[in-house]
Amino acid sequence: MSMFIKEMVKNKLKNIRTEELLHYSKQYGFKISEKQARLITEYLRKNSPDPFDEASRDVMFQQLAVITDKETAKQAQKLFDEIIRSYGLQHLFD
Repeated sequence: MSMFIKEMVKNKLKNIRTEELLHYSKQYGFKISEKQARLITEYLRKNSPDPFDEASRDVMFQQLAVITDKETAKQAQKLFDEIIRSYGLQHLFD
């Protein structure tokens, strides 16, 4: 089951659309521009980061800080950690 969940998450990251990302940014209280959302989705498509690998995840959040700013990247990382805990999926990210 964990492989199925991992593949679903990776696929979602790789295929997220700019409009979806803007919707989620509003839903979770992030302020990003349309250009930033487009750059983020392009990065995710081209690089396919593995959110289950700590080093890959760190690079992903570093790139997010470059595209947006450090504070937004920190907020995103905090939200990411909260979502993992709320769904009881910490074991997949160790």
